[in-house]
Amino acid sequence: MKKDIACAAFTALILLLCLIPSLGMLLPAQEGTVGGNQALSRAPSLRDPEGNWNPGYLSQIQDYAGDNFYLRQEMITAWSALNAKGLRSSITEDVVLGMDGWLYFADTLPDYVGLQPMTDREIFSAARNLRLMAEYCESQGARFLFTLAPNKNSLYPEHMPNLTLPSARKPRDAKRLAEELERQGVDYLDCFALFRGQEETLYFKTDSHWNGMGAALAADAVNKALGRSSGYFDGPFTREEVHKGDLYDMLYPAGEGLEADPVYSGELTIEYDVPIRSAENLTIMTHGGGEGSLVMFRDSFGNNLYPYLADNFGAALFSRSMPYRLDLAAQREADYVAAELVERNLRYLIQNVPVMPAPGRGTEKPEGFTVYGSGVNFDVEPSEDLPGYVLVTGPPALAGRELPEADSPVLVSASDGTYYEAFLLEGGGAGLYLPEGVQPLGLAYRSPKAPGL
Repeated sequence: MKKDIACAAFTALILLLCLIPSLGMLLPAQEGTVGGNQALSRAPSLRDPEGNWNPGYLSQIQDYAGDNFYLRQEMITAWSALNAKGLRSSITEDVVLGMDGWLYFADTLPDYVGLQPMTDREIFSAARNLRLMAEYCESQGARFLFTLAPNKNSLYPEHMPNLTLPSARKPRDAKRLAEELERQGVDYLDCFALFRGQEETLYFKTDSHWNGMGAALAADAVNKALGRSSGYFDGPFTREEVHKGDLYDMLYPAGEGLEADPVYSGELTIEYDVPIRSAENLTIMTHGGGEGSLVMFRDSFGNNLYPYLADNFGAALFSRSMPYRLDLAAQREADYVAAELVERNLRYLIQNVPVMPAPGRGTEKPEGFTVYGSGVNFDVEPSEDLPGYVLVTGPPALAGRELPEADSPVLVSASDGTYYEAFLLEGGGAGLYLPEGVQPLGLAYRSPKAPGL
């Protein structure tokens, strides 16, 4: 009898525990909040904004229940902590558990171990695209600068877990790109050498980004590379336990662990032209205490970086747009244009066509170039970003023809008799902005069998 009662009580307890996540959803709760690195689903409506029945309601309510069941974040946090401490394993493929409490972003592993390096053609293409960007900025009276924010494990590999690295591998893509940028005459700021020259750790342990002092160091270096001066890295800084790392948040969405961040306690003179919600805003426009105008393209590493630069310039625009809106340099009459990109996203440079008019290369076909016209199909779309222009993209692998030499630009012959240079895209594609009414006719580039080489 007692055994039956105990079994029934145990079964009831298990059922109750299983019901808690569902029953807890009846309690008032905030919906759609960010958990870890995920935006949670909101409760769907039976009717759409036009008053019609919502045909996707059942699938949407399933997504909502899966994302918002009671104590979801706490359960994930507990399970993650159990795996990290007991099994030394991460429950998310996005986070790598390092040693001494360090966390690394898994997207940086290909760079770290040398997997799938960019080809020589892709490195040339990335550098050539930056050369075209610099050429356009210079034509608008602006000085151009490019820099890569290093992956954390590129600077601090000693905390990475033991991984088997290939015995023979190419130099890192970032190093190969830097060498090609020098060859093509593009101003490049080497943040790798800059950060390795510092004794202090300038990245967060539980975040993929540089900390406040690291951002100050980068800002001073950007200013110096642009022929300006600043001393933000000299401080003063106050260490405050205020930062919750993005990698920590992925593992422990309900965790309360904070990391010390050196917060700049000097005075920054910044006025926002338009109020912002956060440093994640797509566009931030400011006025500061310095002189000159800056347009800067940045990613999440720019969240800590932009306040220093905003303070150092009279006017600045910081954009997270991709593709890069180079037309803003002309609109803003910028004196300086800078682009910051994290190392792991280097391929972005060959995945997007920057918004700017294609540079003309004259009416004569360059020596050593072969023109391919028949069989080459282009996609042509009106541009919303660049009035009076159309976006022209060429076929992957250049219509299957013999690919260009590793260091050959690609030109597009057009109906106005001009050859325009195109941006080089991965997979052998090409893209550029042509004036409305100008039709693309063919492609021209150097191939290994082209004469005169």
